[in-house]
Amino acid sequence: MTSAPSPTTQPERTRLLVATRSTHKLRELRELLGLRAELVDLDDVGVAQEAIEDGETFESNAAIKARFYASISGMPTLADDSGLEVDALGGGPGVRTKRYAGENATDEQNNVKLLGALHGLPPERRGARYRCVLALALPEARGPRGGMSVRLARGTLEGRIAAAPKGNGGFGYDPIFEPVVEKPGARTLGEWTAEAKNRISHRGRAARRMHTILTELGF
Repeated sequence: MTSAPSPTTQPERTRLLVATRSTHKLRELRELLGLRAELVDLDDVGVAQEAIEDGETFESNAAIKARFYASISGMPTLADDSGLEVDALGGGPGVRTKRYAGENATDEQNNVKLLGALHGLPPERRGARYRCVLALALPEARGPRGGMSVRLARGTLEGRIAAAPKGNGGFGYDPIFEPVVEKPGARTLGEWTAEAKNRISHRGRAARRMHTILTELGF
């Protein structure tokens, strides 16, 4: 009589903490990175603390978040800092993109304020770009003095601010952002499918560069 084969155990998936509470951002990064690792957010692992994002650039804020949450959680951590730069505003709102209309502003309030600031400007003066910086911090890679280095990946999407919002897709400024591949007055990112947006987006470009780093590290 032969004995039944013992059940095989599946190897536990590596977990990568994404320093966000945004379900939109977590879902987007899962799709963009396509890793074997399991991506989880701050609420998934019970992290209630908030990093103080007082950097003056997207790079510094992404690094601040990655180091802060990696230190608290003890997990490899991926942080995103991204935003909108508008030529007519001297590169603003920049690192204040989410807080452009106030500390607790909604996407709609930010969009309304931006459209008001650019009211009457022709398309050639409405140039803008989305920027994204992804930062990866590994707790086990601390230096002798406790410092934690980060790996960075960047992505940019050029375009312009539309005259009025269009489309219900995406989030943030997507309903008023026309990518450079569209003519003035044509589709905003809010009218693109998620799949099409991911192919050209600032976060998609940064994610593809970060994917190379993560896969080399075994994620």
